[in-house]
Amino acid sequence: MNRPVDPMPLANVSRRALLQGLAAGSLVIAVGLPMPAEAQENKFGADGMPNGWRDDPRLFVAIAPDGAVTVTCHRQEMGQGVRTSVAMVVADELEADLARVRVVQADADEARYGNQDTDGSRSLRHFFRPLRRAGAGARVMLEQAAAASWGVPAAEVRAENHLVRHVPSGRTIAFGELAAAAAALPVPARETLRLKDPKTFRYIGRDTIGLVDNRDITTGRAVYGIDARAEGMLYAVVARPPVFGGKVRSVDDSEALKVPGVIRTVRIDPPPIPSEFQPLGGVAVVARNTWAAMKGREALKIEWDDGPHAGYSSDAYRAELEAGARRPAKVVRTQGDIDEAMPKAARRVEAEYYIPHLAQSPLEPPAALVQIRGGKCEAWACVQAPQATRTRLAERLKIPEADVTVHVTLLGGGFGRKSKPDFVLEAGLVSQAMDGAPVKVTWTREDDLHHGYYHTVSVERLEAGLDAAGKPVAWLHRSAAPTIGSIFAEDPKQELPFELGMGLVNTPFAIPNLRIENPEAQAHVRIGWFRSVSNVPHAFAIQSFVAELAHAAGRDPKDYLLELIGPARILSPTDIGDAWNHGEDPQLYPIDTGRLRRVVEAAADGIGWGRTMPKGSGLGIAGHYSFVSYVAVAAEVQVDGPRLIIPRVDIAIDCGPHVNPDRIRSQMEGAVIMGAGLATSAEITFKDGRAQQNNFDTYELTRIDSAPRDIRVHLVGAGDYGQPLGGVGEPGVPPVAPALANALFAATGKRIRTLPIRDQFVA
Repeated sequence: MNRPVDPMPLANVSRRALLQGLAAGSLVIAVGLPMPAEAQENKFGADGMPNGWRDDPRLFVAIAPDGAVTVTCHRQEMGQGVRTSVAMVVADELEADLARVRVVQADADEARYGNQDTDGSRSLRHFFRPLRRAGAGARVMLEQAAAASWGVPAAEVRAENHLVRHVPSGRTIAFGELAAAAAALPVPARETLRLKDPKTFRYIGRDTIGLVDNRDITTGRAVYGIDARAEGMLYAVVARPPVFGGKVRSVDDSEALKVPGVIRTVRIDPPPIPSEFQPLGGVAVVARNTWAAMKGREALKIEWDDGPHAGYSSDAYRAELEAGARRPAKVVRTQGDIDEAMPKAARRVEAEYYIPHLAQSPLEPPAALVQIRGGKCEAWACVQAPQATRTRLAERLKIPEADVTVHVTLLGGGFGRKSKPDFVLEAGLVSQAMDGAPVKVTWTREDDLHHGYYHTVSVERLEAGLDAAGKPVAWLHRSAAPTIGSIFAEDPKQELPFELGMGLVNTPFAIPNLRIENPEAQAHVRIGWFRSVSNVPHAFAIQSFVAELAHAAGRDPKDYLLELIGPARILSPTDIGDAWNHGEDPQLYPIDTGRLRRVVEAAADGIGWGRTMPKGSGLGIAGHYSFVSYVAVAAEVQVDGPRLIIPRVDIAIDCGPHVNPDRIRSQMEGAVIMGAGLATSAEITFKDGRAQQNNFDTYELTRIDSAPRDIRVHLVGAGDYGQPLGGVGEPGVPPVAPALANALFAATGKRIRTLPIRDQFVA
């Protein structure tokens, strides 16, 4: 098996004031290289992803004279536990006491930290080994400093739990006492570093680790974007065009200015199209408090020019997508000859699946505070992409990027929404209009649902030809969906390579004749990243269709799925049409169908697949490969009149080596809850270009009474810590909806092809 290539070097930066606030005599270790400037010139790389997807960071580890260890986290914390996992890895290799390790959040600084985007389930996947090396490098330097102070060979000393021990004599010396001397030593070369044997890990892979910031979060001391404060701060909300691409035709703010606390209104120009991360435009109401700003906004009298998308209607657009999916389209993968094989099939099965627009709807809506003083801009914001935020602020405000500082707060959820910093730019523009006064822009839930970057709407059409034994000999899949690329460039109207590589062109089934096509689809709203992105519609359609084929063949759905996956084998993603492979080297991350089989079997075994179910109950199963991890879901449902009850869900994941098993479990539990909501109740619809859902009364998330009553997580294949890690945050979502839909068919005989399910199962 190939081993990860890891070219990032260590550097001793203690004499360069890169980490402010550290006492003299601190040891500071940095690992990684910044992204080359020339790589930033184009918005898209050859793989269709925005540039910066694979950039290396600088990661800092500092040991102060008092022994305190500080780790700088360059990725954002939004509930996934990345700060804790980073601290665990460093502390383990350093032989530090985790209780004496603190984590500080990096400000936006691409030159120092490299790419800081928190997305794609790659924070630990990319930086597990560099973090280990940083901890090991600091440990070796401390050991060398101790050996020198005692005049003994370095081989006789060993770091243990925040001390360095001379093994023969038992003498010890604390980390803090060695920091200054260690800082004067050269950093050991990467090839000389001795990483710990995983059998001796104290934190990595252990279940007993709590969150490093749990106390602050649970006691209300943690600062989220919506908590940011500054002296003399003003508050603003924005009246935005109700239709994407619209603009203000006229505004009368006289009544708004009469609202107590309202100071003034500020016009924000609409963006050019494509809009990228720019604000939608409109009118900001600035006030002494958020409530006054909201009441002032209600009093505005605005005449809108709705622009080119005023006629956008979900029902009509669905019909367009269906028509496109029923015609031959651009071929994005082909093998064998389905034109010859399909007519010869003993039986033909066809189905179309519809997945609506979805909103990320993080529980903390977008919020940002910006002030401009002395020609310099300072922002506090809950952003997933701080470096993009800094760059766009500089560009829009016409301030040198070196004079823009972005402080990243905790994120109360993100799911892709907070990768787009339009809300921070709004705060910057209003602050600039208010002579640099600190201004916090807050989005309401209605703003979030009406003016977001939506998950794409999709029609997936599948056709299969079965032989006499019910096995597919031909497979045709057409996927029609507007693309995220439409916000970055002139709408290409077809999915980009990274979207096609999310469970579509890399379908790993053992079918001799297969063709996948991608019809055109125009974007009428802002399309953006959403947790697991295009894996959601692709997995729903494919895994639902597999269950339909199993029924047509008279086969058990789990056995049929395993037969389609085929025997354990290693597939090169590029050989089956995936030019992206989640941004990873296909040599390091091939598709392993054996791993996919094992999670399907683990989920099935967990739920007791094959047991006799009472009337009105059923089991369903689905499996999916995404973000270089393998996940399967087995679901049990029960229908009680108009009520859908989910007694149990078993979810199995193989993400390679485990850093923080507790966080893996919590991510899978959260994925099941989120996936259940996407399957049963969530959708954004449009009429006359306007989103029809206003708040959580109409955009329904999973509630306590509708949540699965028992979620069991199965961690499969912990594996060799020398092997590359897979993703965790995103891959749990895609198999949930098809597993529930398949279980509903088993319970009721009603086939679900349109999401959300709502009451489709009711007779």
